[in-house]
Parts: sequence; C-alpha cells; structure tokens
Amino acid sequence: MYKFPEGLYSDIRIERANYASYRVQNGEVMTNNEVPITGAMIRVFDGKMWYTGVTNDLDSIQSELDSLAAVAQPDPDILEHPAVKLYEVHKAKVLRFEGDRDNRKITREQREELVRGYIKACVDESIPEIRQWYANYHQSHVVKEFYSSKGAEIVQDFQQCFVGMWYDIVIDGVTTSGGKHYGFMDFDELRGHQDEIVAKRDRYLDYARNAVDVTPGDYVCVLAPAVTGMFTHESFGHKSEADFMLNDQTLRDEWVMGKKVGSDLVSICDSGDMFPHRGYIAYDDEGSAPRETWLIRNGVLTGRLHDANSASVLGEELTGNSRAQDFGCTPMVRMTNTYMEPGDTAPEDIIAGVRDGIYVYDVIYGTGQATFTMKPAICYRIRDGKLAEPIRANVVTGTVFETLFNIDAVGNDLEFCDTSTCGKMGQSMPVSDGGPTIRVKSLNVN
Repeated sequence: MYKFPEGLYSDIRIERANYASYRVQNGEVMTNNEVPITGAMIRVFDGKMWYTGVTNDLDSIQSELDSLAAVAQPDPDILEHPAVKLYEVHKAKVLRFEGDRDNRKITREQREELVRGYIKACVDESIPEIRQWYANYHQSHVVKEFYSSKGAEIVQDFQQCFVGMWYDIVIDGVTTSGGKHYGFMDFDELRGHQDEIVAKRDRYLDYARNAVDVTPGDYVCVLAPAVTGMFTHESFGHKSEADFMLNDQTLRDEWVMGKKVGSDLVSICDSGDMFPHRGYIAYDDEGSAPRETWLIRNGVLTGRLHDANSASVLGEELTGNSRAQDFGCTPMVRMTNTYMEPGDTAPEDIIAGVRDGIYVYDVIYGTGQATFTMKPAICYRIRDGKLAEPIRANVVTGTVFETLFNIDAVGNDLEFCDTSTCGKMGQSMPVSDGGPTIRVKSLNVN
C-alpha cells in the first residue's frame, strides 16, 4: 500500500474518528455536537533518532514518509536494532462494531431522547439542596489502521457510549458533588439505569445532610471495589509502566523481579484483550498483540508493562502496552484493563471483622507513586463490624509498599469501572480498573 524506504524502520498510523456529545445543565442545552476527525502519524527510525510527521491529508502520507526518510540516516542493519527486532508483524482486520452495532448510526434525535428520559426520571425539582444538575451523553467511534516497513497490516475499531447524571448539593454552604455514569460498547445498553442513578443521587443527599468531619488519624480501612480499582491503578499500575524506569536506576534497583512487594493475598493483572472493557485493544499502537500480564502474583513482583523500547532496554518480554491518545500523539507505555484479583471472603465478613475503622465507599480521584493519595467522595465509620454515620474526609493516604503488605482481607466481589480515563504526560487514554472489597490494616485519613 505504501513504499517504505530502505535501511529504515517506518510505520504509519491512520485514524478515522467520530465523536458526538450532548450535555444539559439545569434544563439548558450546553453542548450538542458531532465531530469527525481523520489523520495520520508517520514515523521513521534510523536506529538513533525518530523522525515524525502528522497530517490530516491521507493523500499526502507517501510524500510525508519520503520527506522524513530524506533527513534520516539509513542503516542496512536496522532490523537488528534491539527495539526494531521486537516489533511484531500482524496482518489482521478486527472490526467488532460494523453493521447494527455501529454507534455512528445513532441519530441526534435518539441521543436527545435518551438524555431527556434520564432527566425526567432522575431530576426532582422539589429537592432544594440540589442547586445544579447535569445530564451528559458522549459517544466515540474510531477505526485505526497500522502499517509498518516490517510488513504489519492491521485494521481495528473501537467505540463506546456514555450517559450519566451529576448533581451539586449545597447544605450550609458546603457543596457535595456526585452522581453516576455508565459506559458501554453499545448504545442500547445505556437504557434502563434510572433507578440506579436515583439511588446514587439519594445516597449523596443522605451523605451531604448527615456527614460529620473525620477526626484525623490512622484507621483500619475497608475499600469498596471502585476504590480498590482506583488504588490498584494509581498506586501500582503506574509504577508498572516500565518507561518510568529507563532513566531511573533507583527504581530499577527497587523493583526487582521476584521481590516480595505485598501480602500473599495480593495479585494484580493488566490485560488489553478483555473485551468489552474500556481498556480493550485488539492491537497496540506499535502493532503488537496485547497480553495478560501479571504484575504481582501472591505478593511477589512478576511483571511490568512494556513497549518495544522499554522491553529491549530492560531485557524483558514485550507486553503490548504501547498506546497513543490519537494519531497526533506518540505512543508510550500505558495501562489497559488493570485489576486486583478477587479473593474468597464475602465483603460483609470483611466489614464485620473491624471494631473501629472507616469504609471508603467511593472516591473522586487518586494519585500515586511512592506515596498515594485518594480524594474520598463518600466514607462511613465502621463501629463493631457495622457501617455507622457518614464521614467527611479530605484525603486518604499511605505508602504503596506498606499498604500492599497491610492488606489482610480480599473480597470475592470483583467489579470493573468502565468509565475511567487515565492521564499521563499530557495524553488521556480509555482504561478500566477493577478490584474487590479489601481491608487495609492502617491508612491515614484526614
């Protein structure tokens, strides 16, 4: 299809994307648009340097490729370069969203009707504490092509649809924001979640009306599945992205394969081929197939996430985790679907084993490196093995190593969050994170 230059490694990523959004705030339509975007990234590598071009004109790809090759320095042994040797060669077409599943066929009227139905069922104007409400819909559909000088020819697609309600609740001058969103591959799966959204709205109302400030200190903490997923992603998933280690000898020395890094109860996996979770990929943006990569097995460090460069530098196996936000961005090591494996304990038994502690039901966001932090949305005090009054806390924090070792109970209730977006170095990627209920012997709550 393209004439690749001799003595160089080259690849081409083409994307044809379609996006649509509909957003209503307090009855006023704020956004109602459809946006198509087409473009390509062309890359040339001579063994020492990458030469990159981006274009929205697909007819100019060959000329862009030739221009980049003209400034590179050909190497007759380029195929022996350690990273180039790892680039896989697949010829595949994986189009899961053709025909009736294609969300590009969803009309503006269908999107508006769906959102109006949620507004009608989930907005109660008689509740004075709700000062603002938001109804949101978003959909995306992307067809990606990948071609390389080694012979790769891949066509794949991805799509997702979202709907949700969000509320700003103001009581005594304090604003509590919360709600619920759903993300699925198919439009029809967005229907029928009104009762769940109302239940979540009412939980936030109860919390806003009754929460008391936490007394800062260290507590036994039970994390709900959504919080465990966030913790897994932020505190350990990012530490497993091997590009962070390339220029950091301290990290290399600290994260040695086979090292005991947590409780025997802890196992963490990343897997890009878990369809239909949000982090699903048929192939990554270097043309590699995704793998099931166990980062921790029974508390022992067993793997990390790689692109071809990091795998070649560290002498480890390729994992298919090279991802780019879109055709205008350079691929880097990114998570896909990252989760903590469930155990065999019922979540109610985990709570029952706590005399005095805190149950973290939901979080707003989290960050993590050596020390992780999470901003709680809703917490409850645990007294004598039962949930008690709602607790207002600003932050839950701990060190990654200590927390992994302090996990002394893992539930059997694995759940995934399929509405997550992960940011790294200016790029945002669709991911899923998951986990069960877990109990941690001590976390600082403030």
